[in-house]
Amino acid sequence: MDSQYPIKPLDFDAVSTYSLEGRKSKVHVGMFGKPMDGSENVPGLIAKLPRILAAESLRTLIRAVLYARETGKPIIWALGGHVIKVGLGPVLNDLMKDGFVTGIAMNGSAAIHDFEVAYRGATSEEVEEQIGDGRFGMARETSEHMNAAVDLAAAESIGMGEGLGNFIVNSESRNLSFAHRDASILAEAYSRKIPVTVHVAIGTDIIHAHPTTSGKALGEATYRDFRLFCTMTRGLDGGGVYLNVGSAVILPEVFLKAISVVRNLGNQLEEFTTVNLDFIQHYRPTQNVLKRPTQKSGQSVALTGHHEIMIPLIAAALKGSLQK
Repeated sequence: MDSQYPIKPLDFDAVSTYSLEGRKSKVHVGMFGKPMDGSENVPGLIAKLPRILAAESLRTLIRAVLYARETGKPIIWALGGHVIKVGLGPVLNDLMKDGFVTGIAMNGSAAIHDFEVAYRGATSEEVEEQIGDGRFGMARETSEHMNAAVDLAAAESIGMGEGLGNFIVNSESRNLSFAHRDASILAEAYSRKIPVTVHVAIGTDIIHAHPTTSGKALGEATYRDFRLFCTMTRGLDGGGVYLNVGSAVILPEVFLKAISVVRNLGNQLEEFTTVNLDFIQHYRPTQNVLKRPTQKSGQSVALTGHHEIMIPLIAAALKGSLQK
């Protein structure tokens, strides 16, 4: 049967070809992964991953953090709330002990989850169950204690992060018990004098919808933290590492403004590494963490995956590298 179409299939007889030997190829066997024998430690596992795409990005991240630690450059972890909710406080606290965390930035939800963990050993309410009758975010103790800590921070001219850490660590003097503060990043960092900054937008966090909330104190405390964060950012020049983990909007915006302020004041801020770790690569972290700050120099790393897997893996690789 002949085709009824008025056109015919294209004739390929005159197509020109060339030898595979002369073609440039993006992948070669030297980049392939190596079989696992089951005895690998984490650095050994990573060494056997293929030398391509995300596996190579993971190695770049690890090398950058190890270099920053060796040369005394900042390693700043910027944390969204989900990082705390999936139980990574103890992992990051352990990294502090080995010099892999020199500064921390949190959005408001990260601070709230960390504070609740320290106080009660539990966090993260069922929003769908609570929102229908207006009970979502209305836990009394969280708001009263955190707002009290923010008020004290503003009165004492310290930032919100330092104020919350101080409130947890010195809770006995206020007849409060933070029985799980060993799992708290705020408490561990405060005990080690590692700067923590908390960056809030009024109305985004549950503690803002309570009668104990002072907009004045919140503004003063978080604004001081922004200025402190700018100082932390200034130190990234020449080998520091900034890791944005799980914040899609607030912290990427804060970071970009800090970059601009630092350079506006005449400081050199080049040749550093930025990292974004999240379930998906959102627009703002891609632009404000990875691309714009390092467009002149430096490097950026995007790794996509679950925090509860990626962060422990990275932590094990970093700690394992010290034992070589």
